[in-house]
Amino acid sequence: MPIDAHQRVLSLGGTAPEEAHGRHRRTRRWARTLLALTLAVALIGGALLAAVNFIGLDTPVVKQKCTALVGSTLHTLTPDQASNAALIAAVATRRGMPTRAGAIGIATSMQESKLTNIDYGDNAGPDSRGLFQQRPSMGWGTEAQVSDPLYASDRFFEELSTFDYKSMSLTDAAQKVQRSGFPLAYAAHEEEAMAFASALTGASPSTLNCTLRPAQGESSLKTVATDLADATGKKAQILKGNRVRIPVRGKQGWAIAQWAVANAEKHHTESVSYAGLVWDRPGGRWAPQTTDDGYVLITLAGAKG
Repeated sequence: MPIDAHQRVLSLGGTAPEEAHGRHRRTRRWARTLLALTLAVALIGGALLAAVNFIGLDTPVVKQKCTALVGSTLHTLTPDQASNAALIAAVATRRGMPTRAGAIGIATSMQESKLTNIDYGDNAGPDSRGLFQQRPSMGWGTEAQVSDPLYASDRFFEELSTFDYKSMSLTDAAQKVQRSGFPLAYAAHEEEAMAFASALTGASPSTLNCTLRPAQGESSLKTVATDLADATGKKAQILKGNRVRIPVRGKQGWAIAQWAVANAEKHHTESVSYAGLVWDRPGGRWAPQTTDDGYVLITLAGAKG
């Protein structure tokens, strides 16, 4: 059908009524969607703000860790690993063995169990258990014994003391005790093990620190005193005001003070002081402060007898 000039002009420059109506509908739908999204974001933001104010989510999240500093190198363990390392070093010291022995023990446990008291073995030793993966079938003790960190550590150093480990490399000494299928693996942990052993035997004062969250749960002064006596052979005096005091001097004092810091998460410890320095839980590091001469003082959070 012929199209006159007026219709051609309309077809070129105008918009059909149906098309214009559809465009308006789409615009209104986008506006409603945008409004709904804005309201949703506002509601979610308000809910999150209420949650923050109610449960304290605005408090910075603390990554718990324990560190040992040697020169400019900082080595890191979890609080549970540090507690086990402290036990191993304490047992070596109690037996009259040097820092080197503590490092061999810590490095061995790092390789065998990642310094964790595990209750399973592997294909090579399915009955292996504990910090050192000792096997009851190989004469290390019963399953219950090798699963006890104190017994396992003592048993390891009993074996280590039967030969001249001082003249051997760390990995060779560890291998002579463990008889592992991977005799060179212990060497990979030597630097880190030496850092923690040096602090935990008192050879490096105030080099072990732990960054911890506020203490939760009930503390026990008697538990601290018992753990200390079992690990180090030292007796603690239980005082009023959630405190335990240990008479010490010199290197031994730093061994016990840093043992206490390494066990701060386990024992819900608030502070440890010795020789003019104090480690406290909020600060997470050693700092100058007046202390009682000749004593390590451990203060617990909300302790019972």
